Amino acid sequence: MILANALCILFFVDEILHSLAGPPSPPGQDPHGWRVPVDCVRANELCAAEPSCSSRYRTLRQCLAGRDRNTMLANKECQAALEVLQESPLYDCRCKRGMKKELQCLQIYWSIHLGLTEGEEFYEASPYEPVTSRLSDIFRLASIFSGMDPATNSKSNHCLDAAKACNLNDNCKRLRSGYISTCSKVSATEHCSRRKCHKALRQFFDRVPSEYTYRLLFCSCKDQACAERRRQTIVPSCSYEDKEKPNCLDLRNTCRTDHLCRSRLADFHTNCQASFQSLTSCPGDNYQACLGSYAGLIGFDMTPNYVDASTTSITISPWCSCKGSGNMEEECEKFLRDFMENPCLRNAIQAFGNGTDVNLSPKNPSPAVTLPPKMEKSPALPDDINDSNTMYDTSVITTCTSVQEHGPKLNKSKEQSLCFSETQLTTDIMPDQKTFVDQKAGGSRHWVGRILPVVPILLLKLAL
Repeated sequence: MILANALCILFFVDEILHSLAGPPSPPGQDPHGWRVPVDCVRANELCAAEPSCSSRYRTLRQCLAGRDRNTMLANKECQAALEVLQESPLYDCRCKRGMKKELQCLQIYWSIHLGLTEGEEFYEASPYEPVTSRLSDIFRLASIFSGMDPATNSKSNHCLDAAKACNLNDNCKRLRSGYISTCSKVSATEHCSRRKCHKALRQFFDRVPSEYTYRLLFCSCKDQACAERRRQTIVPSCSYEDKEKPNCLDLRNTCRTDHLCRSRLADFHTNCQASFQSLTSCPGDNYQACLGSYAGLIGFDMTPNYVDASTTSITISPWCSCKGSGNMEEECEKFLRDFMENPCLRNAIQAFGNGTDVNLSPKNPSPAVTLPPKMEKSPALPDDINDSNTMYDTSVITTCTSVQEHGPKLNKSKEQSLCFSETQLTTDIMPDQKTFVDQKAGGSRHWVGRILPVVPILLLKLAL
C-alpha cells in the first residue's frame, strides 16, 4: 500500500513538471509560438512533407500558370489554396543572395508572393534576408585605410589603388580578368556578347568579397582620370551602353520577367529607397545594405552605372530614359529618380569613399570600461561630402583596431571615444535585440523549485 501511494505521488509530480514545461514546439516554430523564418528551399521541403500543404502548393502553381491575379482569385479552389499557404512556412520564407540554390529559392518565393500582390506594384518587397552588417564591418575586415598616411592617401588615385589591391588577391584577380576579357571581346556579328559579359560580372560581384568589389565601384575621386576609371569598372561599352535607350518602364517590365533580376531590383528599392526620417536618408541608416543591393543589380538588364566622369557630383542611372512614356511619364520619372536623385545611394557611395560610417550614439550608453570616455554626438552627414575625410581621418580606424586588440589605455583620446561608441552600438542602439527572458518560463522554474523539496517529505511520511 505504501509503495502504491509513493508511485502515485511520483506520477503526480511528473505530470506537474511536464505541464509546466509545456508541449514541444511544432516544426517551424519556436517555443513562444512564433514562426521561425527559413529559406524557401527548406520551406518547400517542410511543405512537401505535409500532405495538405503539398497538395495546396501544387494547386497554386497550376493556378498561376498562364493566368493573371484576378483570374486566379476568381477560382475558389485557387483562393482556398492561397489562404492555406499563408499559414505555412512558405509564406515567411526568404533567400540569401549568392546561396547555392538561389534561383530555385527565388522561384519558390515568387510562386507565393506574385499571387498576393495587387497587380504590378511600384515597389516590391525584397525576397532576401535583411542585411545586418555595416560599412564599418567591411572597413575592419579589409583594413582598407589602416597603415596609410592620410596626406599621401588624399593625393592618390583611389580607383587605381583598388585595382592594385584586387590584383593581390588571387580570386579577385582571376574573376576580374575574366569579366574584362569577356566584356571586351568583339565578334564579327556583334559588338560583344552581353549575355556572357553579364554572367561574368555576376560571378565577380557574387563571389568576390565586398572589401574588394566596393573599392572598385565606389572609390572616391578628385580628378577626371580617376572618375573615368571608376566609370569603366564594369566595361560599360558592353555591359551597360547600347545604340538606343529603351523606356525605363519597358526595361523594368523586362527585368521583372526574370526571377533573379526582379529580386535584385526589389532588394535595391527596399534598401536604397530614400527615407527622410533617418539621419542618412537610408532605411535603418544602413549604408552597407544599399551598396550591396546596388552591386547586386550589376550583370542584369537593369545594370546601373555612373553617367559621367564628374568629380563634383555622383549621378547613377540604368541605361534608359522616359521618352515615349505617354500617360505613364510621371511613374517613369519617379522610377528614374530612385537612381539619379537618390540621397541614400549618393550618401552611401560618398561615405564609403571617405572611409566613414554612421556613428549612431546610443541614448542610454552602458559603460564598457570602468571609466568610459565621454560620448560625443555625431554630426549629420551633409548631402555633399567632399573627397577628403573631414569628419574622421584614417587614423581613427587604426586607433580602433589598436583598442580592440590591446584594450583601452588611461589616456583616452577623441578617436578612442569613437571606438567605444561603435562597440556600444551593438548592445545599446537596438534594445529589442536584448536577451529575452520568458516570464512564464521563469514562473515554471519557480514552482518546480518549490515542489521538488516536498517530494522526499511525502515519501518519508508514507514510509512511517
